[in-house]
Amino acid sequence: MSFYKNNSTLKMLLAAMGILIVTISMFYSNYIAKQLEEREKSTVTLFVQAVTLVLEDTQSKAENDKGREMELAILSTFNGIMPIILEDELGDLTGYNYPDEENNSNQEFLSQRKAKLINSGFVPINGYGSSKRIFYEPSRLYKLIKYFPLAQVLLLGTFILFGYYFLLSTRRSEENRIWAGMAKETAHQLGTPISAIIGWIEHLKLISNGQPEHNEVVVELQKDVDRLELIADRFSKIGSTPDLKKINIVEELEGSMHYMQRRAAKKVVFDFPSGKELKLYCNINVHLFNWVIENLLRNSLDAMNGKGKISANVFRENNMVHIELSDTGKGIPANQFKTIFKPGFTTKKRGWGLGLSLAKRIVENYHNGKIFVKNSKSDEGTTFAILLPMA
Repeated sequence: MSFYKNNSTLKMLLAAMGILIVTISMFYSNYIAKQLEEREKSTVTLFVQAVTLVLEDTQSKAENDKGREMELAILSTFNGIMPIILEDELGDLTGYNYPDEENNSNQEFLSQRKAKLINSGFVPINGYGSSKRIFYEPSRLYKLIKYFPLAQVLLLGTFILFGYYFLLSTRRSEENRIWAGMAKETAHQLGTPISAIIGWIEHLKLISNGQPEHNEVVVELQKDVDRLELIADRFSKIGSTPDLKKINIVEELEGSMHYMQRRAAKKVVFDFPSGKELKLYCNINVHLFNWVIENLLRNSLDAMNGKGKISANVFRENNMVHIELSDTGKGIPANQFKTIFKPGFTTKKRGWGLGLSLAKRIVENYHNGKIFVKNSKSDEGTTFAILLPMA
């Protein structure tokens, strides 16, 4: 359990570091953009001063025309740097440096660009001579720097998502191989003592000579062996594709309830629907499905300390069979709703933390269903939900 707490803390630290890096990058980029904005404004102001000096030296009309040509020549030095709009005393607009040359004389286009600048809070620079006011848009370099943090966040986020998905897929694939290997090895190891016990049972049958006391022992031993064979069979199916059969899920659920009821305290009440009255069919592997239900019921019994109620609600909705198992135990904290399904997580002093992890794997990987904690309240109980496709 402490492993998952440490893991969550590490994730929070990494997230905090990522946010800090992005924040510093945004502030620094905004600082550079501000400096560039001031520089562009100074550049345009310098352009106005240059034009002013040229026009102050002109006196005749010819010289005025020459001054106008000089003004345009100076303006042409801004090509590819920033778009500029000149407004004369009559309100006519002349634009330069727009990629489409036709836009530089298009009054409608230039008016739209001017209105956009004014709406953004732009204050035009007072011109001189034929240019009454000067409007200019930020350069392409300014826009690239200003929006660089956003692009950085998107690229970094995309990289992290793909990296996380790749690592998660790799980890799950590795976990599947480990689970399959461990389960098959367990089934193999159980096979030898089970075979030996079966041999001893046959020997006891021969030497019992029909004695009732001995026969009773043999019957009970045979039941235990059958149970061990069932457990070995369940483990052998992990990692391989199990055979699914069309089964009345309510009847199978009722059978698992009866098995656990015989092993529960007398003060525990079971309330399950009858498989004869309600029939809902799903394609399941009986041994694996019973394993899931028994794990959930065993956890419920552990949470109730020998008294309480375990109930089941089964119904159909959107071509899915919903199984809701509820108990009146001590409940599960909300922050553990997903963690409890992770391998190794357990709140018990004795336990491997594998039961719910196996249950999730059986329901989702082998039966294309879902299993989750629907709700839980402290000292009131917990409800697990299982969703399986209709047959």
